Amino acid sequence: MRPTASRLLNILVPVKRTIDYAVKIRVNPDQKGVDLNVKHSMNPFDEIAVEEAVRLREKLKDAVKSIKVVTIGGTKSQETLRTALAMGADSGIHVSLADSDPTPEPLGVAKALRAVIEREKAKTPVDLVILGKQAIDDDSSQTGQMLAGLLNWPQATFASKLVVDAEKKEANVTREIDGGLEELKCRLPLVVTTDLRATLRLPSKHHEGKEETH
Repeated sequence: MRPTASRLLNILVPVKRTIDYAVKIRVNPDQKGVDLNVKHSMNPFDEIAVEEAVRLREKLKDAVKSIKVVTIGGTKSQETLRTALAMGADSGIHVSLADSDPTPEPLGVAKALRAVIEREKAKTPVDLVILGKQAIDDDSSQTGQMLAGLLNWPQATFASKLVVDAEKKEANVTREIDGGLEELKCRLPLVVTTDLRATLRLPSKHHEGKEETH
């Protein structure tokens, strides 16, 4: 028996285009930043978040209605959306910025994500936001927490394991802390940020037969 529409989950995964993690960073000639004329790719922590969303759907099957990714940036950020779609996301949203615009700060990103979630509420209300715990270019580790605060949603940061009960609209999250691991039970809607340890569990079909890179 298929779940009723009221039980279906919609997952949103914010992703960011960053300098590829394998690139050696160099200061640019004007000494005011780093050389951006290098290979870029999806932020590795956000890639983990996409994998986690796909893994959830493989486990919950028909209980997940959609996985939508969103990115904020210039025209080249569309490459990051295409990568996420190839990994298993259903659709993507590009919050477009001019290529000459500076990279938005975490609070600006959180406000933009809140606006996307509010806009989606009428047709596909978001039940779960999964994003990387930080971006490797600024290492701020703030966007997820700020987004939860702006939405007044519960949050679970540095997650290494996520188990969702679609019928009860609850999630059990195992998260990394200084002393080891902590388990939280949260109600949906929920904001979760993923940690590296999430990739140590069984890989999704996207990575079957492939070497893990994180």
